[in-house]
Amino acid sequence: MIGMLLGGSLAGLFALGVPIALSLALASALALQAQGIPLNAVVQRMFTALDSFPLAAIPFFILAGCLMERSGISLRLVAFARAMIGRRTGGLALVTVVAAMFFSAISGSSAATTAAIGTILIPAMVRHGYPRPFATSVQASAGELGVIIPPSIPMIIFALTAGVPVSIGDMFIAGIVPGLLIAASLMLTARLVSQRSGYGETQSAGPSGAEADADASKADAAAETRSIDDIGSPRETFLRAGLALLMPVCVLGGIYGGVFTPTEAAMAAVGYALVLGVFIYRSLTLSQLYAAFSDALVASVAILMIIAAANLFGWVLTINQIPRAVTEVFLAISDNPIVFLLMVNLLLLLIGMFLETGAAIIILGPTLTPIAMAFGISPMHFGIIMIVNLAIGMTTPPLGVNLFVACQIAGLRVEQILRSMLPFYVALLVNLFLITYLPALTLTLPSLLR
Repeated sequence: MIGMLLGGSLAGLFALGVPIALSLALASALALQAQGIPLNAVVQRMFTALDSFPLAAIPFFILAGCLMERSGISLRLVAFARAMIGRRTGGLALVTVVAAMFFSAISGSSAATTAAIGTILIPAMVRHGYPRPFATSVQASAGELGVIIPPSIPMIIFALTAGVPVSIGDMFIAGIVPGLLIAASLMLTARLVSQRSGYGETQSAGPSGAEADADASKADAAAETRSIDDIGSPRETFLRAGLALLMPVCVLGGIYGGVFTPTEAAMAAVGYALVLGVFIYRSLTLSQLYAAFSDALVASVAILMIIAAANLFGWVLTINQIPRAVTEVFLAISDNPIVFLLMVNLLLLLIGMFLETGAAIIILGPTLTPIAMAFGISPMHFGIIMIVNLAIGMTTPPLGVNLFVACQIAGLRVEQILRSMLPFYVALLVNLFLITYLPALTLTLPSLLR
């Protein structure tokens, strides 16, 4: 009865467009009231959920990404990717994926990656003969790397809310091979489509490498899209982007080397981003610093409120033994882990179409992860499966955030790019299948580094 009340009220609130955090809190409060539990438990559980030092890693990683974005890093990364790949059919489409992969290792956010790289490369691809829907599709697909390549905000959320011991550092390392695999498959897909259709065969002349270097020091990426045509040698572009690329190396190396905890690593990343933007690149002005802190504050508050409300929701589920009932349902259907993972993938792909990634992890992670462990599945592997599933949801209608960000940049409607998205959906689903049923892709690297 309580389960039906929780599910029905939550679905109704979502249908009315009530914000996720408020929907979770109201549905939980309604269930508690129906059971006669005092409503002060709502505040107590939400406060307890946020009273966690590791949770501080989330706002600090978000701030580090915002500072890097405002420092004009995205153009430097695009220039480096362009110099590495060179000019060839489909070259700019490949640059889009590689640049998104680089920026993902800095931002930890899918939407930020799509916006920062798409602002530069979608207009550039259109100027070089790529159809606007195809250019938008490449960027929307590549943007999902923002939550798979570490450091990743959803990985931190999963590690803190799964209800079983999972190391944030292990989650970061576990995401490296799946992230590289997805990036490679997206590049292959973009290359094959470009070759078949002759996209990007004509290259236009652009400014000199010196001009591109001057442009790279500017913060307004939208005005810099003309500077990627002639950007100098790989060595020159690496020197301009190398310091930014060092940040994820320092973060992961520091965590696994025992130099600092993930939370301390996030704080170090903020300090590194400030030094880089203010003193080395000299591209962070006071107004840009204010904008970066404002963006980070808004994003952090939204995520932390969802975490607090979802913790309350999960507590209500637990005291009513709903997770145990769900486990029994899954076990009654099949005791085969292959069948279980297939059902979970279908569920998460559907949920990802309608629910924000962090909220989906917080709501479903504590319920599904113990079930996965009952089937003998590593919680680290299961966490990556969840994140990859929900990352695909960022590229699918009706609520795929990457689609909306990329379409806004390109000036298109979502339905105008869905046909161009089909080859990338196939590539992403193939990767999901491989990551799901080949756990070595996820677990080998963390085990080697222990």
